[in-house]
Amino acid sequence: MMRQYELVERVQQYKPDANEALLNKAYVYAMQKHGQQKRASGDPYISHPLEVAAILTDMHLDESTIAVALLHDTIEDTTATRAEIDELFGEDIGRLVEGLTKIKKLDLVTKKAKQAENLRKLLLAISDDVRVLLVKLADRLHNMRTLDHMSADKRARISEETMEIYAPLAGRMGMQDMREELEELSFRHMNPEAYETVTKRLEELSKRNEGIVKKIEAELRDLLVASGLTSAYVKGRQKKPYSVFRKMQSKSLSFEQLSDVYGFRLIVEDIPSCYRALGIVHTRWRVVPGRFKDYISTPKQNDYRSLHTTIVGPSSQRIELQIRTKRMHEIAEFGIAAHTLYKDGASNADGDILSRESNAYSWLRHTIEALAEGDSPEEFLEHTKLELFQDQVFCFTPKGKLIALPRGATPIDFAYAVHTNIGDTTVGAKINGRIMPLVTRLANGDEVEIIRSGVQVPPAAWEEIVVTGKARAAIRRATRMAIRKQYAGLGHRILERTFNRAGKIFSREAMKPALHRLGQKDVEDAIAAVGRGEMSSLDVLRAVYPDHQDERVTVKPSGDDGWFNVRSAAGMIFKIPGKTKAGAEGSHSELDADVDIGPIRGLSGNVDVKFASTGAVPGDRIVGIMDQSKGITIYPIQSPSLQRFDDQPDRWIDVRWDLDEANKSRFMARIMVNGLNEPGTLAKVAQTVASLDVNIRLLNTVRVAAEFTEMMLEVEVWDLRQLNQLLAQMKELDCIATVRRLYE
Repeated sequence: MMRQYELVERVQQYKPDANEALLNKAYVYAMQKHGQQKRASGDPYISHPLEVAAILTDMHLDESTIAVALLHDTIEDTTATRAEIDELFGEDIGRLVEGLTKIKKLDLVTKKAKQAENLRKLLLAISDDVRVLLVKLADRLHNMRTLDHMSADKRARISEETMEIYAPLAGRMGMQDMREELEELSFRHMNPEAYETVTKRLEELSKRNEGIVKKIEAELRDLLVASGLTSAYVKGRQKKPYSVFRKMQSKSLSFEQLSDVYGFRLIVEDIPSCYRALGIVHTRWRVVPGRFKDYISTPKQNDYRSLHTTIVGPSSQRIELQIRTKRMHEIAEFGIAAHTLYKDGASNADGDILSRESNAYSWLRHTIEALAEGDSPEEFLEHTKLELFQDQVFCFTPKGKLIALPRGATPIDFAYAVHTNIGDTTVGAKINGRIMPLVTRLANGDEVEIIRSGVQVPPAAWEEIVVTGKARAAIRRATRMAIRKQYAGLGHRILERTFNRAGKIFSREAMKPALHRLGQKDVEDAIAAVGRGEMSSLDVLRAVYPDHQDERVTVKPSGDDGWFNVRSAAGMIFKIPGKTKAGAEGSHSELDADVDIGPIRGLSGNVDVKFASTGAVPGDRIVGIMDQSKGITIYPIQSPSLQRFDDQPDRWIDVRWDLDEANKSRFMARIMVNGLNEPGTLAKVAQTVASLDVNIRLLNTVRVAAEFTEMMLEVEVWDLRQLNQLLAQMKELDCIATVRRLYE
């Protein structure tokens, strides 16, 4: 275990004027609070905050951050309080320690919705002060180094969380060395067999090529020195097991097919020397086509800068080269932590002006702003993971502005990256001067010109094309607004019809005083709610005119045996089949207008009422459509079939469910399930259905691909709540890809 004085000495090596008293005070306080606590390994608990602090000294962080590392578990695991830490160490340190305490309570490997909310809280805490992230990553790194002392379940959970969240987050912050070590440690616990196999093969390769790294280092160094780059530093290494495994998986290669297992870094004085070294190397050895990248002229979003190339070098080995300055190397290793070495406006050795807020931190703030882009935690999780895991391509506007996008991005992503309004009005794109399809994948260096139209509305299908979270959220939002507009148009027609048949004139102004009674924020929301079937047009009429008395559809015998005339409130008469009520057979008088038919309220007389073929269940917003020969058909308001009747408002009847415990019965709904084509899938689906007291009335299966089968189920449920519960539980099955309700 590191000693107190050793920690102080490490800080003083890079900051001679460090506040030694603060470090000693934090150490003593943490030691006293943790007392006799032990870690799972049996070591004194104080060894953990000490090692976390030591990791941060490698990044040359200030003494306040080191003090936070020493104190980071005190509020969570001891009797320490925020007020006490504020009093002893100041509010700044107290705030950081409390932020870390909140993060520690988050469990990021949970069901999707909870994971999304916890990730949101994590990023919010980090965005408040990036030092929270630096301490948290150091804390996670030391925990991963000592994970062997945990149970197998805990090792798996913590490793999954590290691989899924913390390692890519370290990468996004430019801390590549930390990311690599977190990935290696996670890989070892998540897939021990693969880790052991790859490690063994790398060891065999290293023995077989013993001395080759040193030989190549010497040859590269001699070449650079002979060419005038006398201060050049060359360091080679064999790639790490996880890096090798990931490449084998992504490119479907065997270990024997890997050709670039070795990588070398060339550290030179300044930027001109980087390009000079590149020319020297390319002149001496053959370059591998398509493997050159210039991250100096176009840095990555996490501030990473370097020249990358692959050559067939000494001993005919294919080797990767990274050429950079010392300052670039610091940023590549420590990422955002490296920016703490410079104050605002200070110049570095490369002649750049560095601010304390790096591009990586700007990305973090941009990600937090995306909280407002999506309406659900799941959308935020999707957005953030896309941003975390995707590599980048760099494209340009016609005016030369650089736009960084995830790899695989399309012109639609590019348009939304420039501005949401540009994305919404996109109709085409020119890539490098040529008109190209909007599904084209952009490449590094592409110049993209967006073609726009003022009447364009982004199609919902675009959501399947784009890869950026911002574009997906904007498309969903635009789609929701377009659907809202359609529902508002339908609602307006329904309300006009309802008001007209009541002898009233409908207007938006008349609705405003009644909004509070309707529970709506504005008139458009209320009208759209009517269109969606969430609110009855009669309820609006009553809210605007409280003294109005309802009229119902009337049913009279037509004179033809077995047929009735139905007069709508709008005055239209339809002839429909049906039977008169008992006691009224053969009567030509008007039937009782207050009698409800079956479970549906809003209809009168014993008329022929049926449900649409896809069914409707209690809880659905429903509407009735009158037909001269088929009676009245009940549709859920989401049914696309209703579009056929948009221009026939007089056929629409306002209806609602009228069920009680005495007459409760099951109702049919259709769902489509896309599942893996493997033994046990159907059994799991059937078991889930049975466990919820749902009945399967019909089942059809169609094999749509080698791996997937589509199942159309007609199920009988008590109500919408039970149906939604069934859909949710099916989505949780590991053998099911998608589940959705069918409305057509």
